[in-house]
Amino acid sequence: MSEDILAKIVRMRKADIERLGLNFGIDIPEKRRVGHTEFLGNAGAILEVKRASPSKGDIAPDLDPVALATTYAEAHAQAVSVLTEGNFFKGSLRDLIAVADLMEMRRQQGLHTCAVLRKDFLLYEDEINIAYRCGADAVLLIARILDDAQLVKMAKRAQSLDMQAFVEVREKDDFRKLSVVTSALGADAAKTIVAGVNSRDLATFHTDPLVPASVRSKLPAKAVFESGIHTPADADYARSLGFTGILVGEAVAKNPPLAKEVVAAFESGRENARGKFWKKFAERRATRRPLVKICGITREEDGLLAAELGADMLGFVFSTTKRLTTEEFVRSFKERLLRSARNDKSETPILVGVITDPESPEGKTAIKLAREGVLDAVQFHGITPPADADYAHYCAARVGETSDFEQVSALRSHGEPRILLDAKVEGIPGGTGKTIPENLLREKAGDIPLWLAGGITPENVGTICEKFRPELIDVSSGVEDAPGIKDPEKLRALFEKLSVE
Repeated sequence: MSEDILAKIVRMRKADIERLGLNFGIDIPEKRRVGHTEFLGNAGAILEVKRASPSKGDIAPDLDPVALATTYAEAHAQAVSVLTEGNFFKGSLRDLIAVADLMEMRRQQGLHTCAVLRKDFLLYEDEINIAYRCGADAVLLIARILDDAQLVKMAKRAQSLDMQAFVEVREKDDFRKLSVVTSALGADAAKTIVAGVNSRDLATFHTDPLVPASVRSKLPAKAVFESGIHTPADADYARSLGFTGILVGEAVAKNPPLAKEVVAAFESGRENARGKFWKKFAERRATRRPLVKICGITREEDGLLAAELGADMLGFVFSTTKRLTTEEFVRSFKERLLRSARNDKSETPILVGVITDPESPEGKTAIKLAREGVLDAVQFHGITPPADADYAHYCAARVGETSDFEQVSALRSHGEPRILLDAKVEGIPGGTGKTIPENLLREKAGDIPLWLAGGITPENVGTICEKFRPELIDVSSGVEDAPGIKDPEKLRALFEKLSVE
């Protein structure tokens, strides 16, 4: 088996330590010479001094750490994260010392001061002391590369120096380790431990913005969304999930003026219905794959059968098509669905209103139902949501040719963690029974897990799942006798086929 990136970083780092010592041959202060700022004492952004990465190569190889950290401080970041790993990130303890000295100078001048985080693949307790002497206020401890005993020892060493331990978790066993170290620190854990969940898998460096959403409920109150923040909209998305902080690297290192916008977007955001929707979806997707949305529900019996068979989402069309529904129907259906669920309402499907025009009477009705919580979310089908949308929503893009993926890219840059891809047929907004050309999906879909709609039937769902491993499939006409009239046998056949996959 080939060595993953994380294992390679750790192996090379151990070799460097054996050869150069824990200070990597760099002269460091004999004792700490700067004051202390609590790491993430207030909610806000942690911005990174980062020259390179294993996935992107050079990001900002000629950056001046002091100039960049000054920009971050002037943007009112809560902390500056300094990469000190040399082989893949081209960082150094010299950068850490320089940034810490800058913050001390700003402290003495009465200017805004950021906490300083040493971000590295730390392995030994004495590295905490070195970080302290260099001026760090906090240290990153990656649970994935430390066993229980070592993680506890390193967190306690940080605690003894009045530093925060920023414990990064992602894998299932990491959360057990987080619990172990929290218990070991006892009453002081709340002050010492800040938890972070990385949307980037350090073994593969693949990023998924739904990973933090799926585990937010497992983290302590003070928690950080790491990686995958490229725009102010991404920062707002992270805040909507209830995170106390974001850690931003590449985007601001390459484009320092962006720092102010990212900081402002996060600080002005809030935990809201949109975040609640994405957390609910992300937690549900951890139980099975693919998730199934049955769309175009117009009869209670169809929706209840789909729910009984295991549908994860049900779609109600609020657009002038043959599948158009009404406010009264959705309210009545929601009440009946909850009654049928008895005590276990957590497993009821997510209810979605599909709209093609937010200004139409139908679109406004769906939005009102979402604001009231009758619907869990609004699906903007083939359109971009307004910037001030204060309700849960996601987007669907209609694709039929290469240029249509420009809209997909634009939606992602606006902080959309998933986009439903539907087959494009001119003049028909959806439910066409047509599939997206395979060559387009293979060429343009990218590495974000797929949500697929268009022409999915009990007959082809197995092949589609085998070829594309979608995270979610959206089925409408493929299980119908007529528009909006679901066929019970087709519904059963669809779920039976999926249960075999």
